[in-house]
Amino acid sequence: MARLFGTDGVRGVANVDLTCQLAYMLGQAAVCFMGKIIVVGRDTRKSGDMLQGALVAGITSAGGAAFLADVIPTPGVALLVRQVGADGGIVISASHNPPEYNGIKFFDAQGFKLPDAVEDEIQQFVEGGGLEGMVEAVRAQGDEASMPAGDMVGIAYPIEDACELYIQHAVSSVRQQGVDFTGMTVALDTGHGASSLTSAEALTRLGATVHVINDDFDGMDINVNCGSTHLEPLRDLMAQTGADVGIAHDGDADRVMMMTPSGTVIDGDVAEAVLAIDMHQRGCLDGDTVVSTVMANLGFVHAMRDHGINVVQTKVGDRYVLEEMRSGGYKIGGEQSGHMILLDYNSTGDGLVTALQFLAAVRRSGQSVEQAVSVMTRFPQELINVRVADKSAVSEDADVAAAVLAAQEQLGDSGRVLLRPSGTEPVVRVMVEAQTPQMAKAHAQAIAEVVARLA
Repeated sequence: MARLFGTDGVRGVANVDLTCQLAYMLGQAAVCFMGKIIVVGRDTRKSGDMLQGALVAGITSAGGAAFLADVIPTPGVALLVRQVGADGGIVISASHNPPEYNGIKFFDAQGFKLPDAVEDEIQQFVEGGGLEGMVEAVRAQGDEASMPAGDMVGIAYPIEDACELYIQHAVSSVRQQGVDFTGMTVALDTGHGASSLTSAEALTRLGATVHVINDDFDGMDINVNCGSTHLEPLRDLMAQTGADVGIAHDGDADRVMMMTPSGTVIDGDVAEAVLAIDMHQRGCLDGDTVVSTVMANLGFVHAMRDHGINVVQTKVGDRYVLEEMRSGGYKIGGEQSGHMILLDYNSTGDGLVTALQFLAAVRRSGQSVEQAVSVMTRFPQELINVRVADKSAVSEDADVAAAVLAAQEQLGDSGRVLLRPSGTEPVVRVMVEAQTPQMAKAHAQAIAEVVARLA
């Protein structure tokens, strides 16, 4: 069996790849590997009801208690796990994926995603038939074992004010700094997702005038031509309302993309630059260091260097960013995609808190959003996907190494070359950043031609 867990939980088409039986066993696994009390939340997908029912059946069949947060952003579950003293949390969501997909991702008692070793143990548990399989295996060895029964089965308990607790936490993260957004106009696209219940309310409480779209949902419209992966509706809303800033979430609101009035996209690199410089100036950037991935734009690295801030880069994936943050004692880390982790406020990517802290930094600077984001100049980037027979051979090929070295020598400190094998396809991604789009394209094509010979 292939690895059950991807970079962000177990994912697939609902009722095809991600079945009720699988959800049931994952619910049992939560109790067996994390503890008795599990917070459960979900996004707005139609399949969420079905999978939640199966998941809760698994939790309660193992003698656990499911605390139901219902529809809530993913970071809300990470927060609630800590606030209610639960042993773990589960979110039913496929994040930015289309509506027919769904996913199940776990948080431990501190609100952090599980390490690979624990995920591997859960996979072995599932492959062995779940708790029922364990019971049968024990009986086969001649020992007594049985499923929880009678008063030993668990219960499901609703958290009535789950979204309100999350909103209060997000709002207080700004109010405690003595900042509000009075006089600011915000255009907001919640992508028919979980943030439809939280982001507009939080911004309004902080004094902003909010114009929101796609804050209704029918279960099959989440992320469809809207939200953080489709910014056209947000751009139109900004033009209609004259907003000072645009904010767009993905389906479970663990990420955010923003926009200036002129239409400049504020991705994770730009947002992290603004936040890091603000934290540095306030003396609260531990180690004067930020964490990002190898895909961060070179302009981000230069902006940090110019402000005396170190950059530690990891493999692509917010879990690797978080691992580096925890091991190094750093407070901020993020990805270009809009995943931002601010450990002062939450233990996972939090789209709402990121947006609020970004606006607080802008308000403190006394500048407009347009002026604030000018701290970073994005380098033009060219990305070419090259199909190959053996991804691992690319790193050992002398011709490829020579082509990369030749490009890097010509680019110097004003450009960058990155070759990265895809995690899911027989593809090598050739990425080049340079001072001009023409230079980036020329170098990327030259390297891609050499890599293509390995096909």
